[in-house]
Amino acid sequence: MRAEKKVISNLTKCYSIAPLHYRKQDYFLVAAEKTDRCILFDLEGNEIDTVWEQPGGVMSMVQVPGSDGVFLATHRFYSPNDSKEAAIVLVRPPKEDGAEWNVHTLVRLPHVHRFDIVERNGIYYLIACALKSGHEYKDDWTSPGKVYAAVLPEDMEALNEDKPLELKVIKDQMLKNHGYYRIREDDYDTSVISAENGVFRFIPPEKPDGEWTIETLLDTPASDAVLVDMDGDGEKELAVVAPFHGEHILIYKERHGKFECVYSYEKPAEFCHAIYGGPLCGENALVVGHRKGNRDLLKFSYDKAEKTYRCEVMDHDCGPANVWHFVRNGKDVLVSANRETDEVAMYEVIS
Repeated sequence: MRAEKKVISNLTKCYSIAPLHYRKQDYFLVAAEKTDRCILFDLEGNEIDTVWEQPGGVMSMVQVPGSDGVFLATHRFYSPNDSKEAAIVLVRPPKEDGAEWNVHTLVRLPHVHRFDIVERNGIYYLIACALKSGHEYKDDWTSPGKVYAAVLPEDMEALNEDKPLELKVIKDQMLKNHGYYRIREDDYDTSVISAENGVFRFIPPEKPDGEWTIETLLDTPASDAVLVDMDGDGEKELAVVAPFHGEHILIYKERHGKFECVYSYEKPAEFCHAIYGGPLCGENALVVGHRKGNRDLLKFSYDKAEKTYRCEVMDHDCGPANVWHFVRNGKDVLVSANRETDEVAMYEVIS
């Protein structure tokens, strides 16, 4: 495998990546953790527009389903120590070329880190994860985070700071509530959420007035996790980076109703952060990036002949915060927000 790298932009502390379908074309967004721009790119990596110049603090972005370029984003989450003013905003594209994108607050939610829109039975739900619930001093973890949810209304125009989206707490006591990954199973979305007290799968209700189902996958500390069938046996492995912002990359298999560790990356990968699990060059793979030490972008796959997992270094000394995969003209492409080098990079991956 080789990865042909192209730096498409330099963005201070670039962090969040998300696809966007807009004006009948596919694009992607990249936004900054600190005070800097949100940029719209086409799939070739060309910069198309600046969505906003500031305030930044963007941990998550997700398109409103069925919309033409409308999306939600977090603002003002600059770090675990500077996130009291965080909020989820609604972003609408300009009605004509040259006009500004419209941004207004959907709901203020201190310390909101990850959020998503998930679907079941045609109903869309907002699920939002707060890293913590309060903060009084640097590195204050005395107030564990929570997971919130709400039915997403069809018309969000009436929602604003004075009339915010009403959120319900569906799980509390989530210390260092950091990791999020959407998994589509059985024709509906589920959410894999990682925290100090374990890895959990959140399943939306069958009906809007129903209750969320919460399954415990692991009860050990984790920073991020994804379910992906790497060995091709029809059952998804649980790939985990641990602990919070930790250095361990682990793969678990479910045996007798419990996940057991079957692989551990032999090298420390300090400050693991970026994670992708899914198709890559004709096989399911795991991609992990870490932000300290060697600051590598790593690909993990399963060697069926040797019956073991193997790792390849895709890029070195880049420090990825997040990574997104898509296919362009039949070729696999990864976009990486290389936060530690302030570069937005595209990698065309060739097996």
